[in-house]
Amino acid sequence: MKALKISLLALATGVALAGAARAEDDKLAIAYNVGASTNYEFRGISQTDRKAQIFAGADLTYGKFYAGTWLSNVDFHNGTSAEYDFYAGFKPQAGPVTFDLGMIYYGYADKPSGADEAYYEYKVGASLPVGKATLGAVVFYSPEFPFKSGEATYYEVNGSMPINDKFSVSGAVGHQDVVGPADYTTWNLGVGYTVNSHIGFDLRYWDTDQHNFGRIYDSKVVLGVKATF
Repeated sequence: MKALKISLLALATGVALAGAARAEDDKLAIAYNVGASTNYEFRGISQTDRKAQIFAGADLTYGKFYAGTWLSNVDFHNGTSAEYDFYAGFKPQAGPVTFDLGMIYYGYADKPSGADEAYYEYKVGASLPVGKATLGAVVFYSPEFPFKSGEATYYEVNGSMPINDKFSVSGAVGHQDVVGPADYTTWNLGVGYTVNSHIGFDLRYWDTDQHNFGRIYDSKVVLGVKATF
């Protein structure tokens, strides 16, 4: 629930307002999104072999709880054609800090026989407003990464700040820790532009410290557009 300030001089009025706010916050709501980008980047790695992406999703919220699903094309050069995600979580608040506790399942369509690409992650995140900016940190943990590669943990610190009512800047630095030699660090920095309350653009630079892993890890600039309704 959103915090409510109740005046000691008007307690009855405050209680009435609190009840109204609770009723509004606990209303079940659903939102849809659809978009496209010049490349599907996930933690600094192209999931479409540096080609275009089309995606869509739906989010259900009830108070501090949320759940949703998301779908995108992918290209792993093995026949896999699409990624479909399911996720759910809870966003409690402690003072100015908002936490995000959740779980995500990553599934894949048309994957080759015997390929264990699907996996799930647990998520623990927190964000804090600092002036006009918002600073955050998040950890994702998977007990079994794709292709039975073992435990994996992703750590990230991020931040965003509006420039005006249309433009904003945001960025993040993260590290993917996987059992074996597949560890890498990634970072991104971008500018967002809000057309209206439903449509927004994002222009972002992505990079990693492991270009020797292949071109999907190389630096790239990605332009995306997303519509919500």
